[in-house]
Amino acid sequence: MARKIFLKLTRDLYPQVKDRYPYVYLEHGRLEVDDSSVKWIDSECHVVRIPIGLVAAILLGPGTTITHEAVKILSSAGCTVCWIGAEGLAFYASGVSPTSDSRNLLRQITMSCDPDSRLLVARRMFSQRFPGLDLGDKSIPEMMGMEGIRVRKMYSEMAQRYGVDWSGRAYIPGRPKDSDLVNSILTFSNGLLYGVATTVIVAMGYSPRVGFVHSGSPMPFVYDMADLYKKFLTIDLSFSMASRMDKSGFDRKSVIDEFCSRALEMNLLEVMANDIVEILREPKC
Repeated sequence: MARKIFLKLTRDLYPQVKDRYPYVYLEHGRLEVDDSSVKWIDSECHVVRIPIGLVAAILLGPGTTITHEAVKILSSAGCTVCWIGAEGLAFYASGVSPTSDSRNLLRQITMSCDPDSRLLVARRMFSQRFPGLDLGDKSIPEMMGMEGIRVRKMYSEMAQRYGVDWSGRAYIPGRPKDSDLVNSILTFSNGLLYGVATTVIVAMGYSPRVGFVHSGSPMPFVYDMADLYKKFLTIDLSFSMASRMDKSGFDRKSVIDEFCSRALEMNLLEVMANDIVEILREPKC
């Protein structure tokens, strides 16, 4: 068989979302294209080349601009573009390639709109948090009540384990640093997890807005999926970090570093991608 010198680059040659780096967060700068490579120019004129074929998503924070050509190149590479708020605590919009396959989205909508399929998916989600427990006779409100008890108990156990004062979950939207230290870190790390979950969901062709357990919120499916990983990625992280720093020492970079370390440790992208496939698999006839 003849050997080819040149190989045509097609979409199937790009790494799958589970094999990519989760995201690159950018703020106060410009994203453009130079000699077919995407580069970032920050507010101090530093230039960084971005290997978009290895990045699942570009998160554009405050003070960013992006050129038309950069959007085109990112789309062709299967790199999702998301516009988010400061510190990742708000998600405004995302850009998806117009050639993206809609089969996953159609299946998600179909299963969410059917009461029996929706209940089946919800039970699959809750079974990860209640292993070995038969949920076959439980409704969604009943399972949500069980989850509320489990999470409150988890907060108390973490507070005792790390020797941190805890008076309950409370936060001021958009002002994470105005809460107590644990709540500040918890709110911030939850925002990071929501950003990653949104990236994976959009990149796999699903919608953040079509949920199964949560409803009436901007991104119910993001909250559905994020709840599966909060114990290690946000709750344990928050109490652990709060035990090592004082209020004046709250530093978002430290939280980001710890979150990313844990996300890589548990291989979050691959785990979440596989979980979505398993949770939304078609029921057997």
